[in-house]
Order: sequence, then C-alpha cells, then structure tokens
Amino acid sequence: MAALVLDGKQCAKETEERLAKQVAELKERTGGTPILATILVGADPASATYVKMKGNACRRVGMDSLAIELPETTTTEELLAKIEELNANSDVHGILLQHPVPAQIDERACFDAIAAHKDVDGVTCLGFGRMAMQEPAYGAATPAGIMRLLEAYNIDLAGKHVVVVGRSPILGKPMAMMMLNANATVTICHSRTQNLPEFVKQADVIVGAVGKPELIKAEWIKDGAVVVDAGYHPGGVGDIELAPLYDRAAAITPVPGGVGPMTINTLILQTLESGLKQIG
Repeated sequence: MAALVLDGKQCAKETEERLAKQVAELKERTGGTPILATILVGADPASATYVKMKGNACRRVGMDSLAIELPETTTTEELLAKIEELNANSDVHGILLQHPVPAQIDERACFDAIAAHKDVDGVTCLGFGRMAMQEPAYGAATPAGIMRLLEAYNIDLAGKHVVVVGRSPILGKPMAMMMLNANATVTICHSRTQNLPEFVKQADVIVGAVGKPELIKAEWIKDGAVVVDAGYHPGGVGDIELAPLYDRAAAITPVPGGVGPMTINTLILQTLESGLKQIG
C-alpha cells in the first residue's frame, strides 16, 4: 500500500492563487493593501531567513510586509514599545514576532502584547484560549496549517485516536486542541512520557512535534496510520523516521514539502483575513 503524500507545497501554491485574486479585489474595491509587520530581534541567520520567506510570500499574493529589525541588545521594554506602536498603526493588519528572541527578553510578555485582532501567527494566550473554546481566533500557524492540509485531502479526524508528540505553546498544545475540536480523541506525549513507543503504536494519526531528529521510529507506527511530521532538521529529516513508512502508512507529510509550506501559507491567509476585516 503506497501512502497518500500530503503535498503541502502544492496545497500552498493553490491557496496563494486564490489569495492573490482576493487581494486584487480588495485593492480595487477599497484601495487598501493588507500589511504584515515582521519583527526580527538579533541576527540569527535561520530567523532572518524565515522572516525573508514570509515577506516574499506576502509579495507573491500582492500584500505588503513591513520588516522591522532590532539589535541583539534590545530590552523587553523596547520591544514592547515597538509592538504597541504597531498595534496603534491602522495600516498594519498583522504582527509577527519571530521566535526565538534573545535571552534577556520576556518573550511571553511580548507575544501577549500583540493585539488580538493582529495576532495572525496565533501566539497570544488570549488567542490560544479563544481557539480552544472554539471562539473566533487566529490559530497558531503551524497546527492550523496542518489542519488545513488534512482537510484538503479529506482526512476525517472524527473519532480517531490522535497522538501528538510535543507540547510547545505554539505547536504541540494548540495542535492537540485543534484535533480535539475536530472530534478526535487526543493523547499528548512529551519528553517525560514513559513508554513512548506504546502510545505511538495506538495512534490512528501521529503528529511529530517534538523538535528532535527522527525521535519517533517507523517501527512504532501501525500500518494504515496518518503520519504528520512537523519537524525539520539539517539533512532534510523531520521528527519521524519517514522513509520506511511510505509503503505502510495511509497518508504521510513529506519533509521537506509537507507541513513547512503550510505554516507560512496559513500566516499569509490569516493576515489577509485580518486585512479584510480591518480594511473592508
């Protein structure tokens, strides 16, 4: 049985074509353009690359991005002041604070300072709580992207046992809540979980969100499972040992080209949704 490959790159491309039409219509109707403000603190090369990719994605659909670069020595107070300035700027419709920030900054305080209606990356406690309670909110971009990818391939989650390996505030925890809201039965595992292979073996859907290369072994995963790998590490490997699963799993997200493109795509989609509300 060859696994169905969940092609995030293609899904994102198709979504971008639709978003470009919506942006063009918004511009024609109102003269306004959705703008995503990106904040990069310090000079981490990987973070700089991610921010550049997000700016490029904005431009591909006709939106604008406002790139703000702050020095490595920035304090929490200085970053909070910049966020407040962007909250008050009616021309800015979404705010992205690139993770991680330098150690001296209180990252959680800065995330939570982002206005809820501009939290298009889904990083605030308020946004998480509203999403978990099934109230209107922008979901954390990676798990929301995963949900969109599963939906695009008509993968039904109702009644399925989903095992999420990882509990980070912007991936594992919101992923579990989104799956629960989709009527799945959810188990959350993490670095302190005992007998991890036994939990993984029970999964109808396994989500690797732990941030360690190929921690989850192919032999732990049952035949016919849906395999979602949200990791990406040097050498092009994810959090799950994927190679042996292509002829055993029901469906699989490749690394690269699966979850990654859907993360940025969801950020852009949610920025446009915010722009439509604020401009339209």
